[in-house]
Amino acid sequence: MSDMHSGGLDYLPASEAFLEPDRADAHRPHEARAVVIPFGLEASVSYGTGTAAGPGAILAASHQLELFDEELWREPYLDYGIATLRPPVIEKPLAAALDQLAGIVESVLKQNRFPFVLGGEHSLTAGAVRPFAAAYPDLVVLQFDAHADLRDGYLGEHYSHASAMRRVLDHENVTLVSVGIRAISSGEVEYLEANRHRIHIHWAKDQAQWNIEEIVAPLRGRPVYVTFDIDGLDSAAMPATGTPTPGGMQYLQALAILKRAAEVSRIVGADLVELAPIQGLHFADYTAAALAYKMMNYALSGTTPRK
Repeated sequence: MSDMHSGGLDYLPASEAFLEPDRADAHRPHEARAVVIPFGLEASVSYGTGTAAGPGAILAASHQLELFDEELWREPYLDYGIATLRPPVIEKPLAAALDQLAGIVESVLKQNRFPFVLGGEHSLTAGAVRPFAAAYPDLVVLQFDAHADLRDGYLGEHYSHASAMRRVLDHENVTLVSVGIRAISSGEVEYLEANRHRIHIHWAKDQAQWNIEEIVAPLRGRPVYVTFDIDGLDSAAMPATGTPTPGGMQYLQALAILKRAAEVSRIVGADLVELAPIQGLHFADYTAAALAYKMMNYALSGTTPRK
């Protein structure tokens, strides 16, 4: 059986996959614990466009990353291995695309591996999270985002990117912890007020007073799915997104929360969404790739340096 077709999964060759092609595990994708799923969904964006190109830009930029992590003092990918699936032809309409992604994620989970979805617009999380919600009765979704995404549909689309977390909360066993929110509608506030027992929001306006232990308290000892909308970062740090919003997090601030989350919980899957590449603005693609690598490192290699 070819390395590129194993266990029902179709892998990209090393020259097109996440991280540099010459890494030690590059030609053994079937052995990797982390499976990167490029899913360039762009179906309900409502301002800037370009999320369809996000996964490709992240994969290309990832070839420029150093494999050695100076915080963890090792090449963490060696602890777990990374494979990258061939991007699928995304089905239409949006509901069908989410069913398609749910099936791909479920296939990865059935192999006891770690799905990492590269988006694509944020609506994809509603599909990606379904197999996790079915597998874990006490699942927590940790959301990094500028927007609450709690609308019950937007511009006539039930599964809109503006409804991503509302659709996640359609699963009654899921709890939501949101970090960096700085854009919310009055209708979303009404839903928040009625569901305080399931939704914990840490507003960007309060970030100078954030306590990381308070943020991660609902995650402690539970399975966690991380969804990171790149616009959770401040617009000065991340302009390459559909709605770059001022007042957001800095990169290292986000990493500190991700690191502590990995220490108190078990991160079981993740996605990184809403990169809309801007031609020539390489730093944005590189930042997204670096963030993806750190997310996998914390979840699968741990947070303690080996010196």
